[in-house]
Amino acid sequence: MSDIRSLAAEDIPAVARLFQKVFRNSAEEPSPAFIEYLRQLYIDAPGNDPEIRPLVYSNDGGRISGFVGANTLAMTYRGRALRAAICGSLMVEGRESDPMAGARLLKAFLAGPQDLSFSETASEVSTQMWTKLRGVVLPQYSLDWIRVIRPASFGVDLVASRFGPARALRPLAHAFDRRHRGKLRRGELRWSGVPEAATQGPLQVADIDRHGFAELFAPLTRQFAVQPAWTEGQLDHILEDAEKKPEFGEPVLAAVRTRSGAPVGAFFYHLQPGGTARVLQVLAQPGQAGPILDCLIEHAAARGAAAVRGRTQPALLEAMMGRRIGFVHAASTVVHSREEELVDAFRHARGFINGLAGEHWSRLIGGTFNRI
Repeated sequence: MSDIRSLAAEDIPAVARLFQKVFRNSAEEPSPAFIEYLRQLYIDAPGNDPEIRPLVYSNDGGRISGFVGANTLAMTYRGRALRAAICGSLMVEGRESDPMAGARLLKAFLAGPQDLSFSETASEVSTQMWTKLRGVVLPQYSLDWIRVIRPASFGVDLVASRFGPARALRPLAHAFDRRHRGKLRRGELRWSGVPEAATQGPLQVADIDRHGFAELFAPLTRQFAVQPAWTEGQLDHILEDAEKKPEFGEPVLAAVRTRSGAPVGAFFYHLQPGGTARVLQVLAQPGQAGPILDCLIEHAAARGAAAVRGRTQPALLEAMMGRRIGFVHAASTVVHSREEELVDAFRHARGFINGLAGEHWSRLIGGTFNRI
């Protein structure tokens, strides 16, 4: 007989080994640093609710062969307190011998005491399971957007991610991009790149630290009907964790203000020199999404980014039209609730999720866990 139960601290090493096998296709033992990180993420992190826990799936011998991650996020809906559960890594070893294991894990997760469940990293297989369990796919939250800045460097960066020796072409790509961008007129919209000369807009961009970003979060998201209500220390912990993504590069956080100093937006991305800037979060006052995106792209361009890539939110999607931004679908954002009113809030773009209010902040995406 198989069994589904809440994750216990002593299960963490087995879950880490399962993660290695399923997601990294490796039989190598997980590092102590990775085991400790999973313990921190799923057991000890600020804001975790003892009633909403990750689940493990074990066979009749007690060996763990399946897992679904869960983190808790306090939220509000028009002032009413909610408990949201963020569905993380869903993994099963040997699905051929037990093809229903993943579905059983997800069903048990969705049957928890939370008011709202969601995931922003659902694969095609996971998405099918969510929808069969009355989950809803949110297309406006489910696209990755890309703006090319330096086309030759962007192409080399893509090839080098799969074929390392291609990095030797970077100097040639940089030379091409300098010449190409220098020919573009200020403000010219081209799919093939962003002009060298920046647009002189009325907004001012200044780098900030994570504490400054945390202070801007509430005033820049108050327009949403469903929004995060971080517990004490939770947002600071998430931001600190989110900064540590060496695979993506150095963290960059900035505030966008009017000349009078009023905040109208903010953004957070990571950048490797000459690589693609990976955007974790964009915040904007209503009606300011377009100018904030312009500031973000020019900010990343000035720091040498080959392109900018991030995840859509409905408030940003309309502003992206006409800005030579392309879209790809890598994973779906899905939501589930027993209250149809909460699901409708997301259907009609009145809920704030993805990024910091999601899974992409975790070091499981872009982090490294070296052996000591």
